[in-house]
Amino acid sequence: MASASPELELFVREALMRGHSRPQVQQALLAAGWSDEQIRGVLDGWAEVDFALPVPRPRASLSAREAFLYLVLFSTLYLFAWNLGSLLFKLIEYTLADAAVAQWRGNSMGSSIRWSISMLIIVFPVFVFVARHVSNDVARHPIKRLSPVRRWLTYLTLFVAAVVLIGDLTTLVFNLLSGELSLRFVLKVLVVGLIAGTVFAYYLWDLRKEEVDA
Repeated sequence: MASASPELELFVREALMRGHSRPQVQQALLAAGWSDEQIRGVLDGWAEVDFALPVPRPRASLSAREAFLYLVLFSTLYLFAWNLGSLLFKLIEYTLADAAVAQWRGNSMGSSIRWSISMLIIVFPVFVFVARHVSNDVARHPIKRLSPVRRWLTYLTLFVAAVVLIGDLTTLVFNLLSGELSLRFVLKVLVVGLIAGTVFAYYLWDLRKEEVDA
């Protein structure tokens, strides 16, 4: 739901109280210069029921519990994506080893792989548990899809994923133009693109679904 000014909220409420129809209110506001998104955002806040006065719909509110759940959800998502990428990077380096760094691979890579696996073992179940809990909660109370913290963190995640994808593709093109492509490099680029692209596609789909259901 788009945010609206108090003046717009008050006007719509007064117009509906005086018996004006929704199309009439919408046309008047469009003629005054308000956008269709702003108008729909306010009109959707009032239920279409047969009653003498406008009946407000329930609105999303922010609670400490809700903020905690979404912060845990998105934090574990970031940790999972980072450590999954790190693990796949190390496996690629191990499989396509560089003889010049064989000693380093034996001493450092094993510890790095164990750390990534340990993080995934802990983080992934937490992410799945919180995601299912939040999903069930939203299914019971659809208004919670409009939670401010949910929307902010979703758009932040889309931003981060988009930046990673742009950087990933830029790096690929740069190395292609430089003639320095190798199988190990290409596989790493694919890993980053797959992880960031999956996250971006899922949350973009989630936002579009929210707009359709609103």
